[in-house]
Amino acid sequence: MTYDRVCPGYFISRPNRFVAWVEISGKVEKCHVKNTGRCKELLTKRAQVYVQQSDNPSRKTKYDIIAVKKGDFLINMDAQAPNRAAEEWLKAGGLLSHPTQVRREVPYGKSRLDFYLETIEKKVFIEVKGVTLEENGVARFPDAPTQRGIKHIQELCRCAEEGYEAVALFVIQMKGVHSMTPNWDTHPEFGYALQEAQRKGVRILAMDCEVTPDSMVISREIPFVWREKFES
Repeated sequence: MTYDRVCPGYFISRPNRFVAWVEISGKVEKCHVKNTGRCKELLTKRAQVYVQQSDNPSRKTKYDIIAVKKGDFLINMDAQAPNRAAEEWLKAGGLLSHPTQVRREVPYGKSRLDFYLETIEKKVFIEVKGVTLEENGVARFPDAPTQRGIKHIQELCRCAEEGYEAVALFVIQMKGVHSMTPNWDTHPEFGYALQEAQRKGVRILAMDCEVTPDSMVISREIPFVWREKFES
């Protein structure tokens, strides 16, 4: 997936979760933050960011923040990007070769799961989670408590129980991490829900991405490790 009309800037402040002030070409501009997560480790004073200029003249903000530099990492922080990249990857046969059907936002139980995929032999439900939190080369999810995330994982369990293949797909919005783990410190309940899902047959898949200021493409599988707190 690619963006157009992208330019660099420097993060100044974030008065609320939707808006940030960014210095662009020497002028401070009000920008939309395309991620309602905390992102405190990303949006630090004078961090280099990349913004996309909107083509909608009636918008209150002229730009969207889409990526940020954190040390050696370039991290895409657009919350919509993981699903867009996943759709391209699934249609190209990234998960299963020769898909006959890839559908988005498919109702299942009391939720809408991100994707439903079919091949001649398989029927698969997929829930996508974007990952922007990195600590010492390890990607972690979530960066804030997510009861909605637990609900989606539980729906995947029901899919598996009813004979579908079910996949929890974590799209790591950066390149360079060596593994991924649940964020036990922030939301241990999500980690336990994921462990239960694995026991019930849900596949847990973590994929990193090639990220540039104006693109993000799913690249390769990263080891998913439980670390501590595994309940037998």
